Amino acid sequence: MAAEEAEEALGLFIGIGLSEAKARETLRNGALSALLRQAVLQARSALGPALDKATGTLLYNAAARLRDPKHLGFLVGYIVRREILTDLQLSAALEYVRTHPLEPLDTADFEQACGVGVCVTPEQIEEAVEAVISEHRAELLAERYRFNMGLLMGEARSRLRWADGKTIKNEVDLQVLHLLGPKTEADLEKKPKAAKARPAPAEKQKAAVVENGEVGTETRSLLEQLRGEALKFHKPGENYKTEGYVVTPNTMALLKQHLAVTGGQVRTRFPPEPNGILHIGHAKAINFNFGYAKANGGVCFLRYDDTNPEKEEEKYFTAIREMVEWLGYQPYAVTHASDYFDQLYTWALELIRRGHAYVCHQKVEEIKGHNPPPSPWRDRPVEESLLLFEDMRKGKFGEGEATLRMKLIMEDGKMDPVAYRVKFTPHHRTGDKWCIYPTYDYTHCLCDSIEHITHSLCTKEFQARRSSYFWLCNALDVYCPVQWEYGRLNLLYTVVSKRKIIRLVETGAVRDWDDPRLFTLTALRRRGFPPEAINNFCARVGVTVAQATMEPHLLEACVREVLNEQAPRAMAVLEPLKVTITNFPALKALEVLVPNFPADESRGFHKVPLQPTIYIEETDFREEVDKGYKRLAPGQPVGLRHAGYIIAVQNIIKDASGHVIELEVTCTKSDVAEKPKAFIHWVSEPLVCEVRLYERLFLHKNPEDPSEVPGGFLSDLNPDSLRVARNALVDSSVLSARPFDKFQFERLGYFSVDPDSEEGKLVFNRTVTLKEDPGKVGAGPGAVLSRDLEAALSRERYKSKSSGQEQQKYMQHGDWNPKELAI
Repeated sequence: MAAEEAEEALGLFIGIGLSEAKARETLRNGALSALLRQAVLQARSALGPALDKATGTLLYNAAARLRDPKHLGFLVGYIVRREILTDLQLSAALEYVRTHPLEPLDTADFEQACGVGVCVTPEQIEEAVEAVISEHRAELLAERYRFNMGLLMGEARSRLRWADGKTIKNEVDLQVLHLLGPKTEADLEKKPKAAKARPAPAEKQKAAVVENGEVGTETRSLLEQLRGEALKFHKPGENYKTEGYVVTPNTMALLKQHLAVTGGQVRTRFPPEPNGILHIGHAKAINFNFGYAKANGGVCFLRYDDTNPEKEEEKYFTAIREMVEWLGYQPYAVTHASDYFDQLYTWALELIRRGHAYVCHQKVEEIKGHNPPPSPWRDRPVEESLLLFEDMRKGKFGEGEATLRMKLIMEDGKMDPVAYRVKFTPHHRTGDKWCIYPTYDYTHCLCDSIEHITHSLCTKEFQARRSSYFWLCNALDVYCPVQWEYGRLNLLYTVVSKRKIIRLVETGAVRDWDDPRLFTLTALRRRGFPPEAINNFCARVGVTVAQATMEPHLLEACVREVLNEQAPRAMAVLEPLKVTITNFPALKALEVLVPNFPADESRGFHKVPLQPTIYIEETDFREEVDKGYKRLAPGQPVGLRHAGYIIAVQNIIKDASGHVIELEVTCTKSDVAEKPKAFIHWVSEPLVCEVRLYERLFLHKNPEDPSEVPGGFLSDLNPDSLRVARNALVDSSVLSARPFDKFQFERLGYFSVDPDSEEGKLVFNRTVTLKEDPGKVGAGPGAVLSRDLEAALSRERYKSKSSGQEQQKYMQHGDWNPKELAI
């Protein structure tokens, strides 16, 4: 704006009641100042140069809040004719023009919606307030001026929508004063705060907000978060109410056809590329797309974006569907972008005919980057592009020699994105039919249109493609869905890039895509993470627009919550030490009943044998006792979990190198012996098994960040990310376990049967320990608690139990500290 124009506008803005500071601030906003100048000039031409402040305020609010400038003159006309007199009426008028994008507007309907011509008399206000006060008379007399007067105001306003708010407030004050009289000293005393009600125990399912990588809880389930009203998403068929949605003369007719197809049902889709395995970030996308549809009575498609045959493999198609169903979701339909290749090609021809696309011969490297040179073929004749595109389809161009590009500029400045490229690669579904394949930018929105998707939910990085999404649908005059973006979910201490995972596999750092140290969904399943835990984690992260980068221990906490309820208990020994009971009280093995869930014995028991020979953890015995050490040592007996016996060391047997290889002990019934300081787990007649103990794969939080890991992510591998106990022992209750069955090995953690298990040799993966290690920097899921912290937890937990027999029962059957082995 030139200096003279700016000075003129400044005078106009001050003339409608703006302060000089506010007027200058408005001038800095070019779009707003242009609209406000237009509105003021229109008003002055009708009312003269002197505009009162009330009119000026309405003009300013209209210019500031109007989304579509074409309606400005229409609204200003109502303001200068004194037909819109209040901000309430103006708000209704702005909402009306926003939700009725097509011209011409229905004037009669508009005026009714905005209260034009409605006159509310003082008598009507008096009667409405009187009626409201009459309904609340008893409460008013009881609470007097402590009563919420805003309630009276709100109810009176609801009866007289277009009444002036100040007039209603004055009437409420007057009638309350008449009923109650002046305030007394008691009325002026502060109202005591009511005690907050504690939530019921059932209110366990919580949603969360992400604050600095941590999860804060609030009592909203995932479905509650995903209900359309909570997210303020548009209703099906009301796409045009979404900010930024482009309305064309055909929009309303297309939406009407869309509603005829869907019946007003919410439709979403989950559109993965079948060129890799899904990871934890995809779990949020699955939950969001399928969950939003479910929460709103809709359906969700699983659509494979199979437009790049070079990288697609059948195993990825199978694994993707398997993981979606593993998380508990059933697709309404399983579709492929390739289902629509014929239609997409037909539309590409139409796009060329309409002058919106052209065949280009620039090389890939020429059009890469932020400021590539414009294509010299951008303005080539339509007929020429049609012939060349047909030549592309017939294979007359080599790869990289020709592309079909769309004529548009995207939000990120990218100019003329590619719609089709040449690839002489057979497609897994269409074979050799095509040698040209559509790109994501071209395919995505049109497939959404074909499937009548109502809400195209995608991660934030696709926001730059929103304009091309709307542009392409409108350029072809087809139904245009609405794209909504949400924040990605990332985890620290891992990589999820397909290229990087392939490098990890190629270098032998991990076995495959389902290596339990990765955070692909197949890896998490193999490790033993239950799908409910992953879904709960996504719910706790919440529906966020900002990217969420979370610590792995937050996911692991969700795993513990689920497995605590689902995983039956068993006993296992990772580093066995043989123990012989010299005074075993029976001639044959005793049967010991072990509760599957000690906190709820109604869920059953399993039997384990107790023989004269048992095995304990090697770390549960010490020859010399340190302060605070409570487990087995000479002169310090311990109890055997669930067995009802206490053992005391009589003899220590060592090998030639001085290593303890066996203990000879005596046993005493626990009900006649002095209470021991601790109870330990044990096995007898056990099964030999392999146990794989996993830690974090990387040492640093951000292994891909050069500032943290200058040598690259492969240089950041944790050498102790996998330890294998090849001759661990587990009680025979798990003999019939199958792959992915889950158990809690008492005092050790949660474990899952690995698919590598064979007849006679089970393999277990440690899923998580019973507790995380908050004090170990870079500690992985398998880390033990620090000794000081564990000792403190032991003391506090033990103190919290009552004394005597109840305490004894706790020591035998109760919740156990996750790794007393560390003490």
